[in-house]
Amino acid sequence: MRQESLVGRTIAGYRLLDHVGEGGTAEVYKAEHPDHGLSAVKILRARLAQDPTAVKRFLRESEFGRRIQHPNIVQTRDFGQTDELFYLALEWAAGEPLANFAARAGTLAPAVVATIVEQLCAALAEAHRQGIIHRDLKPANIMYDPATQVAKLLDFGIARDEKAAPEERLTRAGFFVGTLQYVAPETLSGALVDERADIYSLATITYYLLTGVLPYPGKSPRELFQQLLQEPPTPLNAAVKGLKFTPAIEAAVMRGLERDAAKRYQTVGDFGAEFCAAARETQPKKGGFLAGLFRRDES
Repeated sequence: MRQESLVGRTIAGYRLLDHVGEGGTAEVYKAEHPDHGLSAVKILRARLAQDPTAVKRFLRESEFGRRIQHPNIVQTRDFGQTDELFYLALEWAAGEPLANFAARAGTLAPAVVATIVEQLCAALAEAHRQGIIHRDLKPANIMYDPATQVAKLLDFGIARDEKAAPEERLTRAGFFVGTLQYVAPETLSGALVDERADIYSLATITYYLLTGVLPYPGKSPRELFQQLLQEPPTPLNAAVKGLKFTPAIEAAVMRGLERDAAKRYQTVGDFGAEFCAAARETQPKKGGFLAGLFRRDES
């Protein structure tokens, strides 16, 4: 249930212009700041302001946002508490959630998907280098501008810091966090996950952008849970009748979706290199994926 609108109020110098979104923990507003210009401001829901874990998680998102500096990650500008409200101010990213664009556009051409995946791989590679596992990759957490084809990753609210001490964990052992349609199977046990869980989620996003459907057909959480634990995903070329991809594209996506993390790509760069080369019908970059990440091969 949405809390009372704050449109028109000024929070820490940010004048809230419009309510633009909401999630389970926060409301999101478009705002104007005299120095930063247009910004996105997240306000923690009032009912969670007295929950120490919710507050810590909200503020930790701001910490991660400042720690990871990358052009394909929405940057944190400011955060704090004022007027009994916890707020997080972010750069205003042009475009719309990738989920909205994909729902409107339908299936995307492999080359378009490669452009999106390439940018997300670069963003995740930097996050992983900093020891941060996103854990909630999904189209709703990616901003995409069709005019420029720029994708930006956001919402590190449930990210895991591999460098943090065990007592600083905000997720209890035996519980999983994330969105069931996009989480890696190993997440469901509640065990600590590494970057391979993000690779699985990114491969699921890739599968969805190419086909318009998800690798598992379960309609209920219980059905999806069982399928993730016990069944292989639907092969890419069997996802939609009449929709076929090259063997190299299918092989890259399905390896990213391996239920056994040991058989999956071990770095997000490797997944990006193989998939983007297959989608563009080129050879994978030599000398490492990141070395040539933004040198577009237009052939």
